[in-house]
Amino acid sequence: MTAPAQSAAAEKLEWHTIKLIENPVYRYGLVTLAVAYVFWSVGSLDIDWPRVAHGLPRAGDMFARMFPPDFSRWELLSRELLVSVQMALAASLFGMVLAVPLGLCAASNLAPRPVYLVARFIIVLTRTFHEIIWAIFFVKIVGFGPLAGVLTLIVVSISFISKMLAEDIENLPPGQLEAVRATGASFPKLLIYCISPQALPRYLGVSIYRLDANIRHSTVVGIVGGGGIGQVLAASFKRYDYDFSLAILLSIVALVFIGEIFSNWVRSRLR
Repeated sequence: MTAPAQSAAAEKLEWHTIKLIENPVYRYGLVTLAVAYVFWSVGSLDIDWPRVAHGLPRAGDMFARMFPPDFSRWELLSRELLVSVQMALAASLFGMVLAVPLGLCAASNLAPRPVYLVARFIIVLTRTFHEIIWAIFFVKIVGFGPLAGVLTLIVVSISFISKMLAEDIENLPPGQLEAVRATGASFPKLLIYCISPQALPRYLGVSIYRLDANIRHSTVVGIVGGGGIGQVLAASFKRYDYDFSLAILLSIVALVFIGEIFSNWVRSRLR
């Protein structure tokens, strides 16, 4: 191979960074505008720096009063932790069941166009609002307590699992669906023999992940009155009972760790 040919081959093999914007003037101009916007946004927050300075000693006093953690009310602690776990399990179970029909209706390669649009609208609507917003909404409807928290977690579980299920079904190879349909198979047989074998492992993995998330979120929705350990945590902070608050926080950390271990174990068994 001649020298010019070798140099041409070397240029072809040379690695170049991928640039979304090739023009350096536009690229660096956008970076400059982004940095300027960040500084402008921070400046427009109207932060009261003297108040922040006065708050730092109060924060130090709060953390000092947290130690040592108070586990003397362990009966209340364990009871409310159990309520949070029960909320997460119930919401995950109902979410797994109710997400299946919604996910099937939200798959463009299965459902008719009007059904698909309605299902997608429901998924988008339920995913628009944060868990806290749904918790406040249900607290206003059914009152304080675990029922509001369970309803909140059911809504977010349905929206999350159904979206993942619909996208998995839409990503299936179209040839397989057409081959099963060409045999004259009915829709239930299409679900059993074509969709279930491929979507079921992913569906179970997503559901287990949602259970892990619901364990964490059950402590959050309780802060706004959704029941469970979060409601006790909010009450302890209002009473300035910081040593008991630290005990609750440590218990929540332990609960989340246990949920993570369980989730990893189940996912490893599904592989």
